[in-house]
Amino acid sequence: MEKVKFEIEFPIHASPSMLYQYFATPSGLEEWFADKVNSRGKVISFFWEDSEEEAKIIAKKSDEKAKYKWTESEDDESYFEFRIQVDEITKDVSLIVTDFAEEDEIEEAKMLWENQIDELKHRIGA
Repeated sequence: MEKVKFEIEFPIHASPSMLYQYFATPSGLEEWFADKVNSRGKVISFFWEDSEEEAKIIAKKSDEKAKYKWTESEDDESYFEFRIQVDEITKDVSLIVTDFAEEDEIEEAKMLWENQIDELKHRIGA
């Protein structure tokens, strides 16, 4: 089954530079995304209880975005990305998460991200 792209926007009360550290560094990702995170060059290993997943860093732009691709999905177009958006007028900060899921799993994937981002907000006091 083909994966479908979706985006979710989360308003977050934090500076872009602080927020960036939480999704672009192994120590930041360990705070809210995975139990343990190791980095070797462009490959990042994520550990949860008894499972391990690897992803490649596709793109990073300081204080703006980090884009990853799971190594298990090398043969498709999927990726996941964290992008910081700052409203020019209000200066409100939003985190936009882009991910892919099979059509019948999108709602479940969105709920998972909502829970993860709630944990992130809790960690940074936003």
